Amino acid sequence: MHRYRTHTCGALRADNIGSTVRLSGWCHRIRDHGGVLFIDLRDHYGLTQIVADPDSPAFKTAEKLRAEWVVRVDGRVRRRPDGTENPDLPTGAVEVFATDIEVLGPASELPMPVFGEQEYPEEIRLKYRFLDLRRERLHRNIMKRGAIIDSLRRRMKSQGFFEFQTPILTASSPEGARDFLVPSRLHPGKFYALPQAPQQFKQLIMISGFDRYFQIAPCFRDEDARADRSPGEFYQLDVEMSFVTQDDVFDAVEPVLRGVFEEFADGKPVTPKFPRIPYGEALRSYGTDKPDLRNPIRMQDVTAHFRSSGFKVFASMIASDPAVEVWAIPAPKGGNRAFCDRMNAWAQGEGLPGLGYIFWREGEEGGAGPLAKNVGIERSEAMRNQLGLTVGDAAFFVAGRPKDFIRFTGPARAKIAAELGLIDRDRFEFCWIVDFPMYEWNEEEKKIDFSHNPFSMPNLPPEEFLRLDPADKEKILGLKAIQYDIVCNGVELSSGAIRNHRPEVMKKAFAIAGYDESVLEQKFGGMLHALSLGAPPHGGIAPGIDRIVMLLCGEENLREVVLFPMNQRAEDLMMGAPSEVTPKQLRELHIRLNLPK
Repeated sequence: MHRYRTHTCGALRADNIGSTVRLSGWCHRIRDHGGVLFIDLRDHYGLTQIVADPDSPAFKTAEKLRAEWVVRVDGRVRRRPDGTENPDLPTGAVEVFATDIEVLGPASELPMPVFGEQEYPEEIRLKYRFLDLRRERLHRNIMKRGAIIDSLRRRMKSQGFFEFQTPILTASSPEGARDFLVPSRLHPGKFYALPQAPQQFKQLIMISGFDRYFQIAPCFRDEDARADRSPGEFYQLDVEMSFVTQDDVFDAVEPVLRGVFEEFADGKPVTPKFPRIPYGEALRSYGTDKPDLRNPIRMQDVTAHFRSSGFKVFASMIASDPAVEVWAIPAPKGGNRAFCDRMNAWAQGEGLPGLGYIFWREGEEGGAGPLAKNVGIERSEAMRNQLGLTVGDAAFFVAGRPKDFIRFTGPARAKIAAELGLIDRDRFEFCWIVDFPMYEWNEEEKKIDFSHNPFSMPNLPPEEFLRLDPADKEKILGLKAIQYDIVCNGVELSSGAIRNHRPEVMKKAFAIAGYDESVLEQKFGGMLHALSLGAPPHGGIAPGIDRIVMLLCGEENLREVVLFPMNQRAEDLMMGAPSEVTPKQLRELHIRLNLPK
């Protein structure tokens, strides 16, 4: 017989009845029923009920056991008595009558119990992460994460992608966040950087003549934590392709993500064909470039109904500033004063003066509320018809320059839908966000600046772009870039782009934004030189692994799907990182500390 086990704790079934077996695992729960001890023995594979009574030679040892002790149990498999079966357990038809128990690893008093799924402070959970990971939900999430990554790899390879590994120690580059720096012992005063993303390397792979790259890539960014962003490090499905258009990238990536979600969605519907929503339309309809399409609310421009209306607050704003617009946020089923007043109070708590509203109820033509009375029956009814609303519904209104109130409309739309129970949470709704603006006007510096990714190809033939007059502000600000995001249930999974592979186009793009060619050479000279030696058109994307797993596990915090996460202050409480180092280590690196007082 094997030293530790003949079966795992999830393996025994009715056809094992009568067999002598050996199991090893953790004491998940111990119950004393009138002198008979029941021990739920747990390992990675499942749970088996062990029974020891005073007639068992193992009883004296069993009496000493405590939660999370690691033990080896020998015994005989028998059927559970009628009425005591557990249909929720694969092993629930049987139990093991213990004949011998050996303690392999006793446990001292636990700082947190493993049995049950009650919440504990983050500090305790992260300091004792190895205990936290024994809990069923977290253990299941981590195993699901591994299965999801296996599925992603399999699907990428089936489409002809090859997995490459790019360097971890590299040069610092001006990306969107701070680098983690690594001092060089051999080159005093110089530093490596951990990659924020393999962006330049994957482009260089395309320039090197390889065609379809992917990698489950570790990325490192010294930035603050959020629920949907791990501090320090995260993983992404990094993808790059040569000789492709935007459509080719979508056709390659969409089936992979849809397939993975269908595989692990536990039967929840997944968008069959991801819609493409232009960036401008996303802002106007949903108030965000990360729309949750499970929310049916779509905002509409109703400025015309308020122009020269009796509602003087909005009418005077429209008359005095041609940039002012009024947007309506429909609220199906929200047609009562209590709900409308509650939303108005919420808006005031968010820093707005309030949230105008009209609601429609039985027997009251033209809607109810002060705003309805000011605009009149005809305009109120026209808005109701435009918004597709009926009796029992409401609409809320915001006015001003859209660039000033847009940050509020998205949360307002989400709040209204959540309050009214309009969001179908048992589905996965994807979309592509496309046609991002290439440039925007920087009001503070009174200059044109890049809007998003400066290294994307402008959505204009290169020769036509090169002929652009930098002084033609209107045309420049109307330019779109071949950039795209993929969004699921309001969570941005990734940004991507067709890359700017033409050095002369890149120089012109940066010149329009006011950057001298020397700046481009200084910061990105290596990439610029590589592009000048024969670069294919190429593009890619990098969906976040952690966020994909978080969605598929039904979690709201990345901490629940990462093995050993840091806390909100980027500290590893279990391992004690970051930590101080010895004076000898600092001398070897030629570093002297200059700590803040």
